[in-house]
Amino acid sequence: MNIDWNIVAQITAPIVAVFVTAIVSRYWSERPKLIAYYGHVASHALNSVVDGKEVTHMNTHAVVIRNNGNKTATNVRISHNVLPDFKIYPETEYQINELPSGGKELVIPRITPKREYTISYLYFPPVTYNQISSFIDSDTGAAKIVNVHLQQIFPRWVNALVGSSMLLGFIAFLYIVYEAVKHALS
Repeated sequence: MNIDWNIVAQITAPIVAVFVTAIVSRYWSERPKLIAYYGHVASHALNSVVDGKEVTHMNTHAVVIRNNGNKTATNVRISHNVLPDFKIYPETEYQINELPSGGKELVIPRITPKREYTISYLYFPPVTYNQISSFIDSDTGAAKIVNVHLQQIFPRWVNALVGSSMLLGFIAFLYIVYEAVKHALS
């Protein structure tokens, strides 16, 4: 079986162009890209006295806000229906604004590129995590809320090897489809 290298080049050139365009666009676009996700949600059983009342449960959750972009995100606003006790890690300057609806807004003046902050909340029943935050945005737009699943992180070389293997397999698949169509039409 002779391989027609012109056909291989015609098939692979657009695929390679798409990947090169995506990589160039990703690294050279100058804008912040805020993402946010829940780090954890938990309820703890305890027997304590808080403010003169016996407490048997305490709730906690964390929201992680990250700037995946190449430009600083300014005036990052985290709006809350209810603002319980919280802690921001790593520590940064922030301010709390009252909202007309009665809620509160936590404002972080700037999040630099590739930087992330974790906001940990502590509160008591009947309040639950879904009653706390309402939305997250900045001067350049809303944060993208993503679902995450904790998993092992592999070294870059492993990811590059797997990605390259997948690309080569896809190119081979397209070539086989081309040959099958060419054979069927002849």
